[in-house]
Amino acid sequence: MKTFNRIVIYICGLLTLALGIVLNTKANLGVSPIISVPYSIAVIWGQNLGAVTAGFYILFVIGQLVILRKRFRPVQFLQIPLSIIFGVLINFFGELITIGGKDLPTDLVLLVLGIFFTGLGAALTMMMNILPNAADGIVQAVSQRTGKKLGAVKNILDASCVAVAAAISMAATGRIIGIGLGTVLAAVGVGRVIALVNRLYQKKLPAQAARFKLDAAPQKPPVKL
Repeated sequence: MKTFNRIVIYICGLLTLALGIVLNTKANLGVSPIISVPYSIAVIWGQNLGAVTAGFYILFVIGQLVILRKRFRPVQFLQIPLSIIFGVLINFFGELITIGGKDLPTDLVLLVLGIFFTGLGAALTMMMNILPNAADGIVQAVSQRTGKKLGAVKNILDASCVAVAAAISMAATGRIIGIGLGTVLAAVGVGRVIALVNRLYQKKLPAQAARFKLDAAPQKPPVKL
């Protein structure tokens, strides 16, 4: 696969990922674990979700630098502008999509679509093997440093994000914000979508993309958000 095609697919994956996250939040049934902290902060203090998400992801990049130290490659700093772009995309889709939170059937449809697009976007961006988003990057960094399996590290990160979001919302408002059925379904469903996409395309896209691998950190199979 040509480098240009890989970049196009990567950008499409990034757009799809942002769309999926926004659909998940619009369902108002509980957001994805990885976005739960920015979402709770944005709701409680009336901040811009995209900006808070970008800041949260930049903290993940700093975390990678601390964890990997000399093994942190300069190209990984590109995750910072990528995080900002991702935040802009979240704001764009957030303004574009106005439905949700009105009735349960609509919310359930939004949730299912959100889970599907989140998984599809995550799979496409990771399969192109260009640059992981900061959330995937911190998982990979911890896995490399500790030797623990990627899935186990991701589960710990998800649980930690949910716990922090719950603590912040309880301390600030006395109630849980952004965590619910959708959070649980997203934690399970996104990974299943990623696995499905991998099975459908692993013989074509990843094999071709590997021929044009950039000088980035070694990539693991995509992880759910």
